[in-house]
Amino acid sequence: MKFAAVYITASSIKEARSLGRKIIENRLAGCVNIVPKALSIYEWNGRIEEQNEALIIAKTKYSATKKLVSFVKKNHSYDVPCITVLPICAGNTDYLKWVGKQVK
Repeated sequence: MKFAAVYITASSIKEARSLGRKIIENRLAGCVNIVPKALSIYEWNGRIEEQNEALIIAKTKYSATKKLVSFVKKNHSYDVPCITVLPICAGNTDYLKWVGKQVK
């Protein structure tokens, strides 16, 4: 079984918590970590922007990533949310087995 860490930014800790809980409730990931403060710098509509955001890292089965990305896009406040899928090459096999059991 293959696994992935899905990296998502959110507008606030409130949005990150809401998304994180919904992701777990819908069994799209086994675990979600939230880092409450991340400073993002990017260009949007021709301007350099800086924004405080929260970071979500969701651990899931690779086979569930398409559903997870779609779910986040539908439930996110941004028009173009940052959602990237990072393959997990190795790790604690007991933990990864547990993740696999948590995800439908």
